[in-house]
Amino acid sequence: MATITAKDVMELRKATGLGMMEAKKALQETDGNMDAAKDLLRTKGLAKMDGRTDRESAEGKVAIAISDDNKKGVIVLVNTETDFTANNDMFIEKTQGVAVEALNNDPGEITVNDAIQGLIDDIRVTTKENAQFSKGVVLGGGNSIIGSYVHFTGKVGVLIELEGEASEELLKDLCMHVSAISPAPLGVTEEEVPEDAIAKERQIAKAQAIESGKPEEIAEKMVDGKIRKYLDEVVLLRQKFVKDDKKQIKDLLPAGTSIKAFVRYQIGG
Repeated sequence: MATITAKDVMELRKATGLGMMEAKKALQETDGNMDAAKDLLRTKGLAKMDGRTDRESAEGKVAIAISDDNKKGVIVLVNTETDFTANNDMFIEKTQGVAVEALNNDPGEITVNDAIQGLIDDIRVTTKENAQFSKGVVLGGGNSIIGSYVHFTGKVGVLIELEGEASEELLKDLCMHVSAISPAPLGVTEEEVPEDAIAKERQIAKAQAIESGKPEEIAEKMVDGKIRKYLDEVVLLRQKFVKDDKKQIKDLLPAGTSIKAFVRYQIGG
């Protein structure tokens, strides 16, 4: 039987984030083999977590990673149960690790691989909370330019993809706008706004027009006006710039520069 020292226990605790008694018992069960003890604690921890997956994970963090050439970026959202855990340095580090790993994906929705799942499992084992990978998207590639912003709380993040020329200030302004404006944009252009959202607004506007007793012809014009106003509010290029409401977002873009896509994530939003 191997001799288990306090130093061994401390090393295992540091590596796993688990308690002293759990670490000591794992070393005893594996005859002092550090790697085997880590695997044992991980296996036991995940097994315990299997019965907790129905617990609500409403807290968490948004993380972003950008390629060195600034042509590709990823935004991810990882959930956990409590704000206490979400503000833990280990959780923040692992969530950023998920973003860095996800940057290896092609543009589009992120597919969770073993490395990403391993980082999530590390959070679950260490915190004993129901941590989950919620969602993530990769933008960019080709001639794209990526801008990003994460609020200091980690609860709101924006990733934006442009094509053409764009200064750091412009990228920052666009990201800050998307993070702060209300209502949040639903698309870059009118074509990207979901049809059901427009249909709902049209239905409401028509009901209001009919309720006011206006003739059919006048009612239809009122509806069209309401829809134009609605699109001004939810189409990114048509929105009034949050820092200067005399300008629309499209007015900020240099000639030949276009916004290809944006993603806005918010914890609890």
